[in-house]
Amino acid sequence: MHKRKITKLHKLKFVPFDKYGETIKGWSWHKISFDDETNFGTYISKLEPETKTLPHIHTGYEEFLILEGELIDSDGTTFKEGDFISYEPNSSHSSYTKKGCLILTFMRGHNNQINKK
Repeated sequence: MHKRKITKLHKLKFVPFDKYGETIKGWSWHKISFDDETNFGTYISKLEPETKTLPHIHTGYEEFLILEGELIDSDGTTFKEGDFISYEPNSSHSSYTKKGCLILTFMRGHNNQINKK
């Protein structure tokens, strides 16, 4: 079992989220099995209250489970604790949180930032 990794939620070490080349205020993450080059793997995000994500489009699947709090998507849908959300390739969105949240993300492909015009 030397290739097993156990991640304990109460002992996570979060660092500023910088996946798009710059940090996003209020957003930090803990990589579990995430690979920066392939953009495949799993990580946990912590978003402080009033944090907004950047608009992005998925080249592969992005799936996540809300562990704590709430996340509001760009179409107004509110995801709550226990909700599991799947985005298919070529889907796009952004999100924000009023109260803060903890999210377990399973990433299979790059997210490309959508530049504001």
